[in-house]
Amino acid sequence: MRRYKIRFVVLLGAVSILGIISVQAYFLVKAWSIREKQFTQSLEIALKTVAVKICRLNQTAPPYGNPVRQLSSNYYVVDVNSVIDANVLEHYLKSEFEKVNIKTDFEYAIYDCHTDRMVYGNYISVSGSGEKVKPGNNLPKYSEYLYYFGIRFPKLRNTIAGDMAILFFLTSILFLSVVFFVYAIFVILQQKRLSEMQKDFMNNMTHEFKTPISTINISADVIRNPEIINDPAKLFRYASFIKQENQRLNLLVEKVLQIARIEKGGVLLKTESISLNELIRTIADNFRTNLNPGGDIKLLLDPAAGNISADIIHLTNILHNLLDNAVKYGTAQPLISVETIRSPNGVKIKVSDNGPGIHPKYHKRIFHKFFRIPSGNIHDVKGFGLGLYYVKITCRAHKWDIRLGEEPGNGATFIIEIPVKNHFQDGEKG
Repeated sequence: MRRYKIRFVVLLGAVSILGIISVQAYFLVKAWSIREKQFTQSLEIALKTVAVKICRLNQTAPPYGNPVRQLSSNYYVVDVNSVIDANVLEHYLKSEFEKVNIKTDFEYAIYDCHTDRMVYGNYISVSGSGEKVKPGNNLPKYSEYLYYFGIRFPKLRNTIAGDMAILFFLTSILFLSVVFFVYAIFVILQQKRLSEMQKDFMNNMTHEFKTPISTINISADVIRNPEIINDPAKLFRYASFIKQENQRLNLLVEKVLQIARIEKGGVLLKTESISLNELIRTIADNFRTNLNPGGDIKLLLDPAAGNISADIIHLTNILHNLLDNAVKYGTAQPLISVETIRSPNGVKIKVSDNGPGIHPKYHKRIFHKFFRIPSGNIHDVKGFGLGLYYVKITCRAHKWDIRLGEEPGNGATFIIEIPVKNHFQDGEKG
């Protein structure tokens, strides 16, 4: 699938997800508002009936207009225009709430005009258990009425939420569907990225194998010529070409197989005490022989670096890969710097080159398997994109930290931090 199609699918998916979430949120809010309105309407009918019954019982005129006032989302006051008996009020409230199907806990208090406070309160539970509440502390007064009672529904939100349980359940299913859709998009993008990486890997591998195979093929054709037996020097040269290219093929195959073995069985370490500076000098001397004229490897080795505990084969491969990258991605005359720094926390190894550097957008991906910095269709740098991946997993196996610290245009610097527990000085733990 082309890149613009992937972007279109992702954009369309994002818009769809936002639309679905917005619509569902709107319906939830709307449903909650309708349920609250229904509760308020039913409650007002019940409270008006209670007020009328109390007035009839006391043989007083009912209050003018609507006797119910809503002071908050769950608190109401009701004007009864006469003295209120607590037992009668509680009986009427239970009776009328049952008629309008109001099934939620409530508490009430009666205002005493002589003491100017809510003198009585009771908590009624729909489960049948009742608990006393402090009168006047939870139910505020209302200055416009003389004879009234206040009623509050402390679990109103829970009751409405319970009534909307099916909607919340459906919303949860929708949310899970959205999460699955987002995950599917993520998997598609990841698979596309892996497919591109695999394609690049196959192209690189084909290119890497093509050169030695062509050289071997040409050399074999030359050797098959019967007249070459009369020119031993030429025969030896072409036989050497075959041997050299065969070794190169073996190294390429071994690099791929090495990653496969590590991913299958993990990194197996055989640690020993290693003189870090001495190992770096040996590897650097080997690399100097293959540098172009004008290139050089500068060593800035701290004598206090001492010995470290590491697997010598893996450490050699780590340094070899870093130096090999510095040579490949440096200039025509590569100037490479290898530095060791002793600190209280351990030892640092810094490998720097004078190449173009690595753009910040590739910093997090530089250690990924098969990843190579895009260069279009130009195959000017050899490799499979496995070197830094190998370096990362072997450093992690040693419990070392490796990171990239550089500025674009000023070359790349790879820093390995070896903690103090892996550091030895003169063979003793430091």
